[in-house]
Amino acid sequence: MSVNGATDMKVLHINSYYAKGDFYKMLFDRQIAIGTDVSVFVPAFVDADSLNVKLADYICISKNHGKHDRAFFNVKQKKIYADIITKYAIEDYSLIHAHSLFTNGSVAYKLKKEYGIPYIVAVRNTDCNTFFRYMIHLRKLGVRILNEADRIIFLSEAYKNMTAAKYIPKKYREEIMSKSEVVPNGIDDFYLKNNFVHRQYAVRSHLKIITVGLLDAKKNQKTVCKAVKELQKRGVHAEYTVIGKIENRRYYRSVIKYPFVKYKPPLLKEDLINEYRQADIYVMMSLRETFGLVYAEAMSQNLPVIYTKGQGFDSQFEEGTAGYHAKARNVAQIANTIEKVMSDYETISKNCRTAAEKFNWDTVASKYEKIYTGVIKDK
Repeated sequence: MSVNGATDMKVLHINSYYAKGDFYKMLFDRQIAIGTDVSVFVPAFVDADSLNVKLADYICISKNHGKHDRAFFNVKQKKIYADIITKYAIEDYSLIHAHSLFTNGSVAYKLKKEYGIPYIVAVRNTDCNTFFRYMIHLRKLGVRILNEADRIIFLSEAYKNMTAAKYIPKKYREEIMSKSEVVPNGIDDFYLKNNFVHRQYAVRSHLKIITVGLLDAKKNQKTVCKAVKELQKRGVHAEYTVIGKIENRRYYRSVIKYPFVKYKPPLLKEDLINEYRQADIYVMMSLRETFGLVYAEAMSQNLPVIYTKGQGFDSQFEEGTAGYHAKARNVAQIANTIEKVMSDYETISKNCRTAAEKFNWDTVASKYEKIYTGVIKDK
């Protein structure tokens, strides 16, 4: 029995993305803290020692396929499946949680067929913008996995709607959407525990804009530069700080050529939080993004955010609560939206810290426990 009275649960996570960041371990640790029995299977093409990740006794990083197997989806998936059934007594689990639709979900789908174990599956950016978009031969499999899933998790309402409209046949759409839920990722407790309450309000004479993320065309910093230039034409004295790893040096050069741009390499969270505190508005116009933890991090410091219309952070909140969306390539609209935030800065800034509690891992873990309990009760 879990500490809050929920049904006993033994959950097997399948998560090939575990090495992408510490936030997955934060989720698993919180689930254990509230009484869920958790095992985490991480299929990989390298040994655990080669990954710079935090380990725990409930995590199994298993090298079960080669780097080149990733080009042959069915070959790779057969190897992963053969490995997982030797590592775990599958029949002992109440539920399987697959952390992506194709790579992890196809394993969960087969386990359900063989062992009758229900599963929930998450739909990620890679599922939509790589698998569904380009791997047309796998689309039917993706829809089958969704049909057989007991619950489907999206990180944002925007991606939920986009997936339904583009990739789910109309005859299945209503049923699949009826069992779909939006559950965002959480952010590091460090940001929520270190709230910044002494924010000065943005003024036209010295506006500080910030973006944190890989410096490349997908993050679209150059369009923000053009929006800042437009603001300067309107009499707003703005500067723009860009923080992150340089993914494309040519693109980097095209960004730093603007005299108002200040570039900084990736920072530890203890230093990054100070950058959020010194800024006035967080702006990131990613072309494609499932969620975007950095928006939530910025919000935790009472920093209003501007995000891409139709991408992962869009619809997390009602427009005007924590900021506004804008079209990724529309320079004038981005500039207009920045001015809109400035016109109601005090209200939006104060909203941000309260709204950021949505990304508290305790909140996220509790939501998952309710989903798990609902699935198990339905069986």
